[in-house]
Amino acid sequence: MAVIDSFCAKDTYELGEKIGQMAKPGMVISLTGDLGVGKTVFTQGLAKGLGIEEPVNSPTFTIVQVYEEGRLPLYHFDVYRIGDIEEMDEIGYEDYFYGEGVCLIEWADLIREILPEQMCRVTIEKDLEKGFDYRKITLEGFKGIEEQEA
Repeated sequence: MAVIDSFCAKDTYELGEKIGQMAKPGMVISLTGDLGVGKTVFTQGLAKGLGIEEPVNSPTFTIVQVYEEGRLPLYHFDVYRIGDIEEMDEIGYEDYFYGEGVCLIEWADLIREILPEQMCRVTIEKDLEKGFDYRKITLEGFKGIEEQEA
């Protein structure tokens, strides 16, 4: 586990970019944090690290957004509005979770029962005592990154 201090959106973006550069096929990343903490900024950095140039936004109303132009495909899930786990079956989540791309899942705690055992976790939290733009980012399961950041 590693804890990273982010003092601005640029820091969060660059951490995402570093993870994208190191990402391997089949990687599944859960991304949790309250509204407005920078999950989309992190995801945009991750996409950049994968070589994806097209705009990346949160797929809140489509559940999954697929970006295939990078060195690995990015499957960006936002399950905030999911009503029932069966909705994940309907979109064929297993093809994404166990595919050759990188699967990033915002609000992953809402579908905990179907998440793979082997998965990386990113948690982004605010701490207003350290400043309005400060974020505490906790990484779990990222072998190479955790060692570099330690």
